Amino acid sequence: MAIFRKNNLQQDLNTGFGTNSSSTGGRFINRDGKPNVIKKGVGLLNRYSWYHTMLGMRRGKFLSLLFVVYILVNILFAGVYYLIGSQHLAGIDHTDPVKEFTEIFFFSTQTFTTVGYGRISPSGFLTSAVSTFEAFLGLLSFAIATGLFYGRFSRPRIFLKFSDKALISPYRGGTALMFRVAPYKNNNLSDVEVKLTMAVTTEENGKLTDKFYDLDLEYGHISGLALSWTIVHPIDEKSPFFGWTSSDIAATDIELMVYVKAFDQVFSNNVITRTSYISSEIVWGAKFKMMYEPNEDKSKTILDLGKLNDIDTVTMPASNAVPATA
Repeated sequence: MAIFRKNNLQQDLNTGFGTNSSSTGGRFINRDGKPNVIKKGVGLLNRYSWYHTMLGMRRGKFLSLLFVVYILVNILFAGVYYLIGSQHLAGIDHTDPVKEFTEIFFFSTQTFTTVGYGRISPSGFLTSAVSTFEAFLGLLSFAIATGLFYGRFSRPRIFLKFSDKALISPYRGGTALMFRVAPYKNNNLSDVEVKLTMAVTTEENGKLTDKFYDLDLEYGHISGLALSWTIVHPIDEKSPFFGWTSSDIAATDIELMVYVKAFDQVFSNNVITRTSYISSEIVWGAKFKMMYEPNEDKSKTILDLGKLNDIDTVTMPASNAVPATA
């Protein structure tokens, strides 16, 4: 691994991550924007917020989890009714055990949802008590599920897609690091800000240390984001990448941490997202293809999100800079 030794650059000390390289592992931020951290030392129930987990869960997984819990709860109650005795449920067909349990299961679902068609009804104190508790639990469960649905539906999100790769490209007679973002929903984002921080391993007194540097951007703020935005860090004498080659990038442990904040006009609230790029996700000698164009009558602009990651290979300009790596 090449070791970065540009110690004259101004460091960013406010990243929230430690500087001891031997105490951290992997990337700091995952591509989905979540910190790459596993927490220990507390119990499982204290380690996770179930509310944050349910709100942040993918839609398909969330719906599947609700359905599985619903089925399991009703199987549990059906088992309780079966152990009490199906003779305490009026209207049950006792000729076939499988059909008997199936009818008890569907009675449980009707009780849990408080539908209560009436064909099967409980008789006896114990069965009635269990069905009463199940109906109460069903009301609470559907209230919680409704709250979760509303929370997921109303939670402000930025709805931005990032390019899979960051590029080192020719730029105004020199080179620049760049990546691309684009909104993929019909939300309106204004006052968009981006911050780009570079994490790199450096050697001090024979010890590997993680250092963080703010990267200057061509534009770090735009008034509105309706189309794609290519975020550019010019590689000049003030850049940590000045003098680097493609082999230097491949051999150095780099992570580019991206922070984006915008104002959502519908929610009247700030929305935030993060992502990161590591060395293997930086492509040398490429540029992004244009991803928007006018429609046929030139009355509207078409933003093709399928072209977000489309790139062309380009020839890089020769550089006479002194290499920054050992």
